[in-house]
Amino acid sequence: MSSNVVGSARRFLIDVLRVYTALLKVLVPALIVVKILDELGATVWLGHLLAPLMQLLGLPPELGIAWAATLLTNIFTGLVVFFEIAGGMSLSVEQITVFSALLLIGHSIPVEGAVARRAGVPWWATIVLRLGGALLFALLLGACYRLVGDDPRPTELVWRPEPAAPGLAGWLVNQLEALVMIFLIILALMALLAVLRRMGVERVIHIALSPLLRMLGIGRAAANVTVIGATLGLTYGAGLLIRDVDSGVMGKRDSVLALCFLGLCHSVIEDTLLILLLGADLWAVLWGRLLFAVVVIAIMARWPSHWLPTRLGNSSIGS
Repeated sequence: MSSNVVGSARRFLIDVLRVYTALLKVLVPALIVVKILDELGATVWLGHLLAPLMQLLGLPPELGIAWAATLLTNIFTGLVVFFEIAGGMSLSVEQITVFSALLLIGHSIPVEGAVARRAGVPWWATIVLRLGGALLFALLLGACYRLVGDDPRPTELVWRPEPAAPGLAGWLVNQLEALVMIFLIILALMALLAVLRRMGVERVIHIALSPLLRMLGIGRAAANVTVIGATLGLTYGAGLLIRDVDSGVMGKRDSVLALCFLGLCHSVIEDTLLILLLGADLWAVLWGRLLFAVVVIAIMARWPSHWLPTRLGNSSIGS
């Protein structure tokens, strides 16, 4: 009995390390590239390129630098830059919500794009989907506000993030802490999935999500990673997805559609809470984002297979 337990624990840890190692091979080079680009001034350069788009959306052009920082790094860094640039600006709830739409979909492109590429989605598809999706979602929100009437209320900032520790040493410590946290979260997630599988709850989740997944054209084999990625983040969902694709549990078509969905709608708990600290409209940034992602992926799922952003195998829909 004890030998069986030890053997099961050993296989579980090997599985966890396999998933984590696959992510490290992608994350570490991507993080280094992002740091180099930032040191070379890529954030400021990209911010100037994005300034006309900010004006098109009815936002101050200075916010282009905040979105550029978010695109290259993450939402938290983008918020730090936002408060440095826009701390004295008077922005309405509508403007904050439209800007938040850009941050929620368009962030961490180098890192999350590298993870998506490892899982089967090419770089060009990630860039088009995330940047194009962010701009389209922001435009749609702006149009909705104009239809129902602008919300002129000034936003109330309830929190200001502390800047990260300066210098290379501070950056290195932050990245190491993040990588350790990723390992612990993957360990906890895979342990939870194993328990749910033993209890039969995993099957209930699959059945409950079947209508939504069917509408999205995604097979039930992708239910777990879709839920994990949507609630906790693309990196965690993609890490498990890579494992399932490599082991043949999930088809390539399902993995691509699931990753595209997660590209538009992931980490809905943490990211949404961060954005709400700006004073954004909850209904727009949460339910609006979810509806937008469902509609876009449902349309993509009905495209001819050769239009999807990778060469796909057979679908596992209905499996």
